[in-house]
Amino acid sequence: MKSKDAVPALAALAQEHRLAVFRLLVQAGLDGLSPGQIAERLALAPPTLSFHLAQLKHAGLVLVRRDGRSLIYTVNYDAINGLMAFLTDNCCGSAAVGYGVPVCEPEQATLVRRRATRPARAA
Repeated sequence: MKSKDAVPALAALAQEHRLAVFRLLVQAGLDGLSPGQIAERLALAPPTLSFHLAQLKHAGLVLVRRDGRSLIYTVNYDAINGLMAFLTDNCCGSAAVGYGVPVCEPEQATLVRRRATRPARAA
């Protein structure tokens, strides 16, 4: 991810309701949630929720699919992993070697740390 892509993503998450929607969708995993389910769980008015979902979608953080007559929203795990990699790039200098970038695993909706593969240093 490039900084020009990270800025809209971070801006979208910098609002209380959007952050709550995003966190709820992370918990829902790949099954996702309909706008009605999100509105009910977060006690948001449908027009307000529509605005926030549009902002998250525009920032590339959520995806929407049609399931019959319903829209289902899910987290865009590729975008989130890219954002996490961008934010942790150059983290801690050489002290972080071997710890890798946190990666969200949508199947379990958990955060795991994968070991980074770094090229060997020239002697």
